[in-house]
Amino acid sequence: MGWFSDVLGAVRTRLGLDRPDPVPPGQLPTVDALVARMREVDAGLPAGDGVRAFSGMYLRVTELVRDRLGEGWFRDAATMTRLDLVFAGLWLEAVAAPTPTDAWLPLFESRSRSDVLAIQFAVAGMNAHINHDLPIAVVRTCRQLGLRPDSPGLEEDYQRVTDLLAEVQDDVRRSFFDGIALEVDERVAGPVADLVGTWSIGRARDAAWTNAGVLWSLEGVEPLRTQYLATLSRTVGLASRQLLTPLAGSQAVAGATT
Repeated sequence: MGWFSDVLGAVRTRLGLDRPDPVPPGQLPTVDALVARMREVDAGLPAGDGVRAFSGMYLRVTELVRDRLGEGWFRDAATMTRLDLVFAGLWLEAVAAPTPTDAWLPLFESRSRSDVLAIQFAVAGMNAHINHDLPIAVVRTCRQLGLRPDSPGLEEDYQRVTDLLAEVQDDVRRSFFDGIALEVDERVAGPVADLVGTWSIGRARDAAWTNAGVLWSLEGVEPLRTQYLATLSRTVGLASRQLLTPLAGSQAVAGATT
């Protein structure tokens, strides 16, 4: 950003924003503890709950990332572990919150609808978590570890997660399609595939990385930073509402699989 970044950097230094933040109370210490907590949350959600469709999928992905952390997949496993803890912690905050943010509101409002399919709930949850929560998590992780988004190796490891998720994205989607018996009503198959096909994990994570850079630049710049986050939350929520649009015939399909 040239001179603007230099000015913001000087402001951050003057305000003491370059000092690492302490780990907040309640942040889980290990990925194993995180997975255990996510399993508790998932087990507490009733069958047929749209939130559970996302929760179960996210749990499987978190377990996969945990395994890769132990396999030397990342250049800096410690930093990616912290990012994993901070990022998933935002989901745990969302599911426990008495009032959802604008980004998460559509999913929680629609969780009991029988005319919305499980894959729609899962993708809407990914949309809220990646497009809204991930930029915040990147910045918080950097603040805790005394890093910057442009610190050596951070973006490379971030992209490794994107590559990993791309490998499993089709399998995750296929598992949902297998579970909703699309042969019951072929009118649903095409519209569902078209709707969820417009959303991509890779594109969402690319956008989240860009938004993390913007958010980092706005640290200490108020009220602009707060306004930016509010606009981001509303925009993400609008996309989730579109992803949760009921499709003709989907209620019959859902009923046929219960």
